[in-house]
Amino acid sequence: MKEIRIIGLLITDRIKEAGLTQRLLSEYAHLIKSRLGFHEVSEDVCSRIGVILIQLSGTTAEFDIFESKLKDIGGIEVQHMIFQI
Repeated sequence: MKEIRIIGLLITDRIKEAGLTQRLLSEYAHLIKSRLGFHEVSEDVCSRIGVILIQLSGTTAEFDIFESKLKDIGGIEVQHMIFQI
């Protein structure tokens, strides 16, 4: 049975955590099938809070390692969905 995993990241301080997060996303780019990121922007301010949704392609073991490393970054909440097909 194949697994599709979607990871959601809530980044509570985009400015502080952007560098570490981007380096990890680049390191594991071979697992990332698609990625969507967004944050609130207005005329006066750009929100420090951001959300990234990631669809993974690879093995369960690779997914688990990647997710664990994401959780090690301070200021990030990690959630996931798993679909068995």
